[in-house]
Amino acid sequence: MSQQQVLLSVRGLKKYFPITQGIIIQREIGAVKAVDDISFDIYKGETLGLVGESGCGKTTTGRTLLQLYRPTEGEVYFDGVDLTKASDKTLRQLRQRMQMIFQDPYASLNSRWTISRIIGEPLRVHKLCSKNEQRERVEELLELVRLNAHFVNRYPHEFSGGQRQRIGIARALASNPEFIVCDEPISALDVSIQAQVVNLLEDLQEQFGFTYLFIAHDLSMVRHICKRVAVMYLGVIVELGERDAVYNNPQHPYTQALLSAVPIPDPRMTRERQRVILEGDPPSPIDPPSGCRFHPRCPIAKDHCSSIVPKWRELQKDHWVACHEVEPKFVPEPEPAN
Repeated sequence: MSQQQVLLSVRGLKKYFPITQGIIIQREIGAVKAVDDISFDIYKGETLGLVGESGCGKTTTGRTLLQLYRPTEGEVYFDGVDLTKASDKTLRQLRQRMQMIFQDPYASLNSRWTISRIIGEPLRVHKLCSKNEQRERVEELLELVRLNAHFVNRYPHEFSGGQRQRIGIARALASNPEFIVCDEPISALDVSIQAQVVNLLEDLQEQFGFTYLFIAHDLSMVRHICKRVAVMYLGVIVELGERDAVYNNPQHPYTQALLSAVPIPDPRMTRERQRVILEGDPPSPIDPPSGCRFHPRCPIAKDHCSSIVPKWRELQKDHWVACHEVEPKFVPEPEPAN
């Protein structure tokens, strides 16, 4: 995996939202540390899953990567260009290659616009085709996401949730992007529709070679669609690795707790497996704990965990963890035969 081409590289990314006080004269009295110093790479053509409980910073991470939120600190390199320092003109050009599928398929669509105008907006903004060609292109995109091309003059309220999400996908595909942030694209849909949307995303990736950042709560779905998985807790990434390595051999205590909560259809296996029950509630991102963010709820925390921030370490090949109490387990490579 490490030999693949890196499409997007994140280094030391932070996003703080200021908290102000006062009506006439406002002063900053604190900040919500939604994303607090994360680093990772996304390889061309892969699907990286980003998981974690609500409020941990997943959506903020996705929006900050695309510069919908300007970062407080850090660097985001897309195809070698630092988006955080790019000019408005450069950023506008690069945004044609980066798109987002939003979580709420209704709120993200303008209720006063027809489907033709919604999907055609990227074509007009980036001047990808003439006005006469736009309708034909919109109809192609609708058929691509398995909707009837005759729907172009309808409005969002005339569609079901699954259909609206397909419209959102078509809009994201309109500018021929390379990288797509999927921000919980199935969480607002029925279970039967979720599988259809995920299969559609997989088929489109296979056909066009898209690169996805797939943000989700459903760990079973993440295991199905993603090649690598990053686990986020209170604004930081605590574990990152290949899908099977993370699911079959989770190293961080928080990852172990998350996976132990995934439902298993076999009652016998459910009774036999060991549940990891976390005590207390997640701390506030306004005043996160010192040292390791997870130490107040960690079952294996030691005294130093409350004062020393754990280093981001590679425990095994391409398997990274931020934890003091986990030891590296490198498997020596066999010596070449003479």
